[in-house]
Amino acid sequence: MSIKTKLSAIIFGSVLLILALNLTLNLYTARNNLRSESENNMKMTAMQIAVSVEQSSYSSNYVQQQMAQNLRLAAILAAEELDPDIKNVNNNQLKSLVKKLGVSNISLLVKTEDDIVVAKSSDPAELGLSTRGMDYWYVALLELFAGQRVSVKQGQTLENFWSGPFEFSTSTPKYIEKWGYYRDPSRNYIIDPYIRSTAVSDYVRIMEPEELIKRSKEVNSGLLEITGINPKSFASESMQPDGSDSVNYKLQNRPIQYGTYIYGNVEEDRVAIMTALSKDAPVTLDTEALGKRVLKSFIPISQPGIDDYVICVVMDYSVISSVIKKELVNNITTSVLLLVIFFICSYALAGVVTRPIQHILRKVSDVAVGKFESPLDVDSRDELGQLASRINAMTSHLLQHTNQLGKTLEENRAVKEHLESVINGTSDAIHTVDMEGRITSTNRAFEELYGWNAADARIKMPYLVPATAQKQEEARLQELKNGAVLPPIETFRLKRDGSIVEVSVSTSIIRDEDGRPQSFVHVSRDMTERNRIEELLRRSEKLTTVGQLAAGVAHEIRNPLTTLRGFLQLQKEKGLLIPLHIDLMLSELERINMIVSEFLILAKPQAVHFQEKDVRYILNDVISLLGSQAHLFGIEFESQFSEQPAMVHCEENQLKQVFINIVKNAIEAMPEGGTITVKQQTKENSVIIVLSDEGEGIPEDMLPKLGEPFFTNKETGTGLGLMVSQRIIQAHKGSMEIRSEYGSGAEITIILPAAREPGPQSRID
Repeated sequence: MSIKTKLSAIIFGSVLLILALNLTLNLYTARNNLRSESENNMKMTAMQIAVSVEQSSYSSNYVQQQMAQNLRLAAILAAEELDPDIKNVNNNQLKSLVKKLGVSNISLLVKTEDDIVVAKSSDPAELGLSTRGMDYWYVALLELFAGQRVSVKQGQTLENFWSGPFEFSTSTPKYIEKWGYYRDPSRNYIIDPYIRSTAVSDYVRIMEPEELIKRSKEVNSGLLEITGINPKSFASESMQPDGSDSVNYKLQNRPIQYGTYIYGNVEEDRVAIMTALSKDAPVTLDTEALGKRVLKSFIPISQPGIDDYVICVVMDYSVISSVIKKELVNNITTSVLLLVIFFICSYALAGVVTRPIQHILRKVSDVAVGKFESPLDVDSRDELGQLASRINAMTSHLLQHTNQLGKTLEENRAVKEHLESVINGTSDAIHTVDMEGRITSTNRAFEELYGWNAADARIKMPYLVPATAQKQEEARLQELKNGAVLPPIETFRLKRDGSIVEVSVSTSIIRDEDGRPQSFVHVSRDMTERNRIEELLRRSEKLTTVGQLAAGVAHEIRNPLTTLRGFLQLQKEKGLLIPLHIDLMLSELERINMIVSEFLILAKPQAVHFQEKDVRYILNDVISLLGSQAHLFGIEFESQFSEQPAMVHCEENQLKQVFINIVKNAIEAMPEGGTITVKQQTKENSVIIVLSDEGEGIPEDMLPKLGEPFFTNKETGTGLGLMVSQRIIQAHKGSMEIRSEYGSGAEITIILPAAREPGPQSRID
């Protein structure tokens, strides 16, 4: 194919691509605009329905309020004629009262051991009716029997009286009724007058927005369905595909509040409803129903006085499709005419442009085989003329650069040999790994430390990282890919023979010119000997600390032992057991046991399993545990926690021990009562806990000595509690600071590192 043909094809193809992109963009924009307009229309329709429902709710509440007052008056009149003891009341009396008071029926409810049931009634169908499963109705009845004012939000509450909202009758489900419940303290039953008539049912149906739904469909022919959905009972096991429900059939819990549910898909709609409620924003689905493509919009509705619900509006997608199809035909017709014009013009233009290009092509072919003579003739000053001049300049420099490349190659070979000698001469093990985990190069120290070389690694991929450190290694490599610079880390690696070696590993990443990761360079240093020496130093330091504590323990135990010995000698001489002396000796023994226990916590090695925990929950547990003790001293807790989780890598029981020690000290510091403030916040990579009290505080000369063994200002203290707390915080890689002014309380600040990801289980000794 000639250059002329290619050039004309390129021009034609470019124009075709531009037109296709323009056509696609126009169709995409038109479709989105039409869909957005349809969604707005559906949302506006739903808002109109919601306003209608709200207005109906106001009217209904007013009517129900008036009916509730009438029912209360009827119940009071009935109470004047009924005996306070239900045993002295019969059903015939109730039937006479019904006619006299102008209500449908009167029932009397009594409280049993585990239920509230209808004991007497003018309606035989009501007798024996249980209310235990009636949700908030049962709660209201329990509060009436308890002599309390009913706290249920639904219905209407008056003195000694509560009236439930309009609802289908349990005994006769075809009726919608209005109930009233009255009980004065002198009676052992509740008087329940209620109204049952078709007028109530007709009024409830009139208040539903069915007429507005019908008019909306008439105005908008593409509107298929409008449905009011109750998210609490929608998609329950008893709900049918058409929205009916034999279990949840009452006004307050039926799945379909109003409208129809013909174009529904229960499972798909349930997910959309939950999403709309959680986001408090409309959710639109492009789906199929009854064999046609439709748009479903689920609009969450929040109104005062009623539970949140969702209005589903279904629109026929064919309205959008017809407009898009018409737009597509117009655009395609215009595009075809433009393509014909551009094809003719591009073919003519290609002949003019390709002539100088052919001359340039021949010259480039000569240069490709090493012929740099015979420069091009430059006849024009346009881009092609400039290109010809640049080719002439290029050919004049190519020979010089070819000679220079030969010299540079020799220099690079020398530098490479020097670097290889340096790398092989270092005592640190160095190996390079590509992005697939294959070892590409090693030095001599790597082969001596691990037993693998690059040739062996190419045949069989070595396993250097143990399974316990695999997640940690993957996380470090990911951070390096993301651009982080990480310090060396002490960890474990596997040798070729399967043994484990302690190493310090420093890893860096190699990238290409575009910044894409190419490989990792790992530098390993054997830490076995150094760690052994450090462990000896730690044990020596621990023995020194235990030795220092032993003297204090001996001194603290000597005093109660002296007391015990004196009392035992005194009783031996007198031959009598004095109860007061026995109590004092038991008290001294308890003190010795407390000193030894705290000393063991400090000195005894403990196996601790660390887990990720939320500090807020640990603090709440401690506050709950010590709340009763604080209340006895007139002390209140004030908590100020962050809203976000405060995760730390910790041993939960140890942190609880620290917080309990601090809070107990604060309680003991405020014998006259006060407030203990517990604050928690997260800053950068740290979780900060601040505990403060309103006690007398700590004298300035005592602050530097806090934390020393057996230093305390309490009569029964040992001074080991604060020291143990400091050891626990240090073991969690945190810090603890104590601030106080005498007479102004004390404040203890604990800073712990925030957990970023789960780590391996740890042990501290």
